[in-house]
Amino acid sequence: MHASRELSAPSAPAPWQRTALGANLLAPDGGLGVTIFEEMTSLAARTGAINLGQGFPDEDGPQEILDAARDAIAAGANQYAPGKGTPQLREAVAGHQERFYGLTPDPATEVIITTGATEAIAASLLAFTGPGDEVLTFEPFYDSYGAVIGLSGATHVTAPLLAPDFMPDMAALEAAFSERTRVVLLNNPHNPTGAVFPRDVLQKIVDLARRYGSLIVTDEVYEHLTFGVRHIPAASLPGAAERTLTISSAGKTFSVTGWKIGWLTGPEDLVAAVRTVKQFLTYSSGTPFQPAIAAGLALPDSFYEGVAGTLERKRDILSDGLRAAGFGVYAPQGTYFVNVDTAPLGITDSVDLARRLPELVGVAAIPVPVFCHPEGAERTRSLLRFAFCKKADVLEEAASRLATLSSRL
Repeated sequence: MHASRELSAPSAPAPWQRTALGANLLAPDGGLGVTIFEEMTSLAARTGAINLGQGFPDEDGPQEILDAARDAIAAGANQYAPGKGTPQLREAVAGHQERFYGLTPDPATEVIITTGATEAIAASLLAFTGPGDEVLTFEPFYDSYGAVIGLSGATHVTAPLLAPDFMPDMAALEAAFSERTRVVLLNNPHNPTGAVFPRDVLQKIVDLARRYGSLIVTDEVYEHLTFGVRHIPAASLPGAAERTLTISSAGKTFSVTGWKIGWLTGPEDLVAAVRTVKQFLTYSSGTPFQPAIAAGLALPDSFYEGVAGTLERKRDILSDGLRAAGFGVYAPQGTYFVNVDTAPLGITDSVDLARRLPELVGVAAIPVPVFCHPEGAERTRSLLRFAFCKKADVLEEAASRLATLSSRL
């Protein structure tokens, strides 16, 4: 017989609690809350509202990519792919980086395929950060960043992006760095603000990372979805290549978010460290989708130009409706999202309005404060984010509904 023993309460938050806290999901009693995406999606379903909250398209991607995936399934590509990705897709990713940016990663040692960009980000942070380290992001920040930083045990430090252009204050950015800044996690083009950072901002980040010995991890999933400005990868700037891991994915560019095919490129030693962690997360990713995405990356420039142009027109349809509703509209330079200020309508609590909007006008959105720490949430408390990656007729109907908002408040 073994003596019984009582399990004492943990003296520190469990890993799942750190994860939830980082993503603003930990309830005051220590329990688990629901994501704002789940809440708004449920509200939209219950009320029949048009869901412009979560950013996923309502149209499929190019037919040739869909056909390539079907062909791969029929041909038997249904077992594990190599852990670092098929040679065909790794070569296609390397070719894409050279074609668009003049970067030349070695597909054998400097490219890995991941289960979406989310896994690449998680594997990178878990590979390089832990208790005592700091990870610096801009704020507002994509919620998975806070979650994985919390899981790693590192401290999440932010530098604010301020309306109307959502560019960083350089003094605040510099003040956010310290000797403990292990990783700068840079999202560009930026979700949720729609900002696309110019060369001088990116170079400042690189210079500060060099000064403090920090790694740069870049989330560039919206790289081809920019409007009137060109995306510049941080890795292409002087002093960046040796310390930068570049992450992107197929979901946004090709409207196949459910396939979860992403990739990471960078110096061989850094990529090897990330691969060590990645192989014990998912090991392998979507075998029949990999040749399909390789085909997508080889599509002509006209495809990439068309994707951005179509999305820009959709941005304008929704933005016109939001202005008609009385919001202050911040025109994005990239991504799927447009942010608005509710203050011109006399509303200063966007979280409350987001919960009322589906009933009021039949449209759902996401309040920007949920992408922030408490101080940032106060700074952004009147901001709402709407997704415009939907069919044009859906956006026109949403714009029509939104135009009635002021009369319903």
